[in-house]
Amino acid sequence: MPRLDAERIELWRRLGVAVDAARRRMDEPIVEDHGVSLSWFEVLAALRAAGGSLRAGELAARVGEQPSTLSHRLVRMVDDGLIERVQLDSDRRTIEVRLTSEGRAVWHDANVAYRRAVQAEFARHLTETDVAALARILGKLES
Repeated sequence: MPRLDAERIELWRRLGVAVDAARRRMDEPIVEDHGVSLSWFEVLAALRAAGGSLRAGELAARVGEQPSTLSHRLVRMVDDGLIERVQLDSDRRTIEVRLTSEGRAVWHDANVAYRRAVQAEFARHLTETDVAALARILGKLES
């Protein structure tokens, strides 16, 4: 295992700063054009990719959030009619989050802006070699 050194610490810091800055820039056009933040869009996208519903804990894992942090966002998204939270009969402690038809429509409309933002803030900077290297690095970090 490589020794932790100043270069690795600095790379870690720069990675966090770069991701945070890109996410802030990506958020702006989605909010302006579609009235939802990037973090709300990512919840809608995760639900859509899962066929329209997920248990709350699984949804939190898919969007990289702590369940308590996500819970506050979900309350506001329910109030806006984008999702619904359903207590499962099989396990009263388990909440399922479901995409509503309004949530599907918002995801559909915002998806083009999201894809443009990903292209502008991330994808256009990467060569095929970069993509392969990043996939390899992420595979290490996710294991």
